[in-house]
Amino acid sequence: MADLYEALAAPARRAILDALRERDGQTLFELCARLSMHYDLALTRQAVSQHLGLLEAVGLLTTRREGRYKYHHLDTTPLGAIVERWLSPSRSTRQEGET
Repeated sequence: MADLYEALAAPARRAILDALRERDGQTLFELCARLSMHYDLALTRQAVSQHLGLLEAVGLLTTRREGRYKYHHLDTTPLGAIVERWLSPSRSTRQEGET
């Protein structure tokens, strides 16, 4: 889970996830344009590509190829571990009883 926290720590990667939440299934070119226009981030395509690779490695996005284009899709499944850790009703009930 540490890798997931590290992935979420970078503001640029959070902006990428926000951009995919707003409009899922974007190409690298589309993401670069959106990050520049909507998030005021001037990142090179190479930098965005590296961020996308890390986000894919921790499971926060998936990709699909169509011809020359690679589309990136948000996958929030790994965030379930974070929610489970701190927001699970059974966990909070146990912790209250332990105090």
